[in-house]
Amino acid sequence: QLNLLLKEFLLLSLGVIPPWLKGSLLRLGPGLFEVGSEPFYHLFDGQALFHKFDFKDGAVTYHRKFVRTDAYVRAITENRIVITEFGTCAYPDPCKNIFSRFFSYFRGVEVTDNALVNVYPIGEDFYACTETNFITKVNPETLETISKVDLCKYVSINGVTAHPHIESDGTVYNIGNCFGKGFSIAYNLIMIPPKQKDKVDPLERAKVVVQFPCSDRYKPSYVHSFGMSENYFVLVETPVKIHLLKFLAAWSIRGANYMDCFESNETMGTWMHIATKKTGEYHNIKFRTSAINVFHHINTYEDDGFLVVDLCTWKGFEFIYNYLYLANLRENWEEVKKNAMIAPQPEARRYVLPLDVEQGKNLVSLPYTTATATMRVDGTVWLEPEVLFSGPRQAFEFPQINYKKYCGKNYTCAYALGLNHFIPDRVCKLNVKTKETWVWQEPDAYPSEPIFVAAPDAVEEDDGVILTIVVTPGAGQKPAYLLILNAKDLTEIARAEVETIIPVTFHGMYKP
Repeated sequence: QLNLLLKEFLLLSLGVIPPWLKGSLLRLGPGLFEVGSEPFYHLFDGQALFHKFDFKDGAVTYHRKFVRTDAYVRAITENRIVITEFGTCAYPDPCKNIFSRFFSYFRGVEVTDNALVNVYPIGEDFYACTETNFITKVNPETLETISKVDLCKYVSINGVTAHPHIESDGTVYNIGNCFGKGFSIAYNLIMIPPKQKDKVDPLERAKVVVQFPCSDRYKPSYVHSFGMSENYFVLVETPVKIHLLKFLAAWSIRGANYMDCFESNETMGTWMHIATKKTGEYHNIKFRTSAINVFHHINTYEDDGFLVVDLCTWKGFEFIYNYLYLANLRENWEEVKKNAMIAPQPEARRYVLPLDVEQGKNLVSLPYTTATATMRVDGTVWLEPEVLFSGPRQAFEFPQINYKKYCGKNYTCAYALGLNHFIPDRVCKLNVKTKETWVWQEPDAYPSEPIFVAAPDAVEEDDGVILTIVVTPGAGQKPAYLLILNAKDLTEIARAEVETIIPVTFHGMYKP
């Protein structure tokens, strides 16, 4: 186990850290993979560990601390897994008698608050999150856990993604499934306004701005992120479904985990929905395309009557998370590659959605893309993508852009973590217009999601640096280091070595 107490490390730097970096890199990920004699089984199960790299006067310090969620505190207190996680089922206390254990299955679903995925601001506060209805208020300076927040108390939502969109004024948008009319499932897109002069908690003013319909009355698709341009929202509804009745029945009676309740609809393909941002008007255009998994949107923007939607996709209807059990990832390299060969294959794609739909062979008239949209006789608009990046078992994933200036706008540069047969072994940059790529890679070095930080005097889109945490588990090497790359060509500027092991991190942000 990693120490619960706040740790601080002054890092040894190689190279010159830009003096204008005067903020904090905040990261979340799993940090505890077993409790007592009980292991967690899935990559998304480990208990949340909060990481912070502080930049000041050309020096870097590193801090970390476990997020004191109910899932974590109860596990440590009882020395066992108490709350069911994504791929690990919690069982009743073995010390209780058989009747107590039997009735404990009928107390309803206890949803995890294990906030291991991301951290983002709401108003003046910061929240660590997973994908349930619980978010956890944290102090980004001390890494202290402040309080658990149930979003169900503020807005009609059963859970939200860990990838909200945040506008320059602090307005937060997010999406999750909910019960709609007639007890059927829909997707509610919610808005949390920035803090006002009256100092009321912005969560008190959260509201639903759009309700998207669901392709299946009782089986919502798994939604990990969504698209937002200046005037539109985009929801990609994939064939990876959550069987809610199975979820409720199986969990309550015999015990199950979240992964047990996913299934694939092998015939629906993928549906795309759009809505107007200001009015909340849903556009009933039946956009359809082939079956894909989608976890991360790269960017979405409008151009001459079209919505350009750039996505990190995995081809097919099989759930990619099936390949992220720890037992699979801990196999020897040949076994990892063998599993990846049969998994859905990754591809960064561009889809173009016409806002004005008329009959025609190809509705897309943008001169710079090969993506097409075709009206079919049944009234659906079939979308074929332009491939932005593709390589054999090579994924362009965990994408980032110059978000503050180019989210929702026509852009050029995207950065991502390169996955080689699911293993993160490089950082990539992609010019989405020319498809030119740049790569940073070293032997036995495994980076994390790259975070773009613009230079204070930036003029061009890629004027700035990339921050990533690199783990080097090979013999004789430093356990980990913070890497700073030039965002233009991914050449190394500096690295700051950490004299301790850092587990994998998923997402995070740079706080100026």
